[in-house]
Amino acid sequence: MNRYALIVAGGSGSRMGTSVPKQFLELAGKPVLMHTIEKFRSFDSSIRIIVVLPHDHTGLWRKLADRHSFSVLHDVVSGGVTRFESVKNGLQLISSRGYVAIHDGVRPLVSLDTIYRCFTEAEKYGNAVPSINPADSLRLVTDQGNIPVNRNHLRLIQTPQVFDTELIIKAYQQEYSPEFTDDATLLERTGESIRLVEGNRENIKITNPEDLVVAEALMLRVS
Repeated sequence: MNRYALIVAGGSGSRMGTSVPKQFLELAGKPVLMHTIEKFRSFDSSIRIIVVLPHDHTGLWRKLADRHSFSVLHDVVSGGVTRFESVKNGLQLISSRGYVAIHDGVRPLVSLDTIYRCFTEAEKYGNAVPSINPADSLRLVTDQGNIPVNRNHLRLIQTPQVFDTELIIKAYQQEYSPEFTDDATLLERTGESIRLVEGNRENIKITNPEDLVVAEALMLRVS
């Protein structure tokens, strides 16, 4: 069965306080996005990698690939205004039945074990979503105040979210809704049940400046 990795890298540098898009910021000597792509290539050398970038960023990406002699084979697709549109654009390159991992380009520390668990579960049940238990205490804020929530009943959702290609392509035929916070939410709207698997706590999403510092430290620890 064919395997695909659809890596969505549409972020800007606004929350990082930099003009450089966060997926292009340097981490351990090369852009974050390169680490992410390499992780999926390490998992499966035959996997087809599709990278979704804002159209205005494709030229910069080509320059960075040349500068770093980045040779991992991948397709580049222009994204849309929303993540929904960007994923939909990337899915258009998939023409054969298989399983696709939809992943945030700024999650370079996903483990090979997490990717393996997601594909293995999806191949059995049609989808798999990595998640971890929250470590902090939680409270639910309401109009009447706030109340504690049992964190054992909650999970923090990560990517890659892996799907049977036919199921997720069909799900993306729906009209966009702001309630679609991730790909699993979109699939669930079609009546499918979502399968949760264990993620890895290091699989952080690099969004703020401190995330880059943490990612660098974690990368040095495992190297």
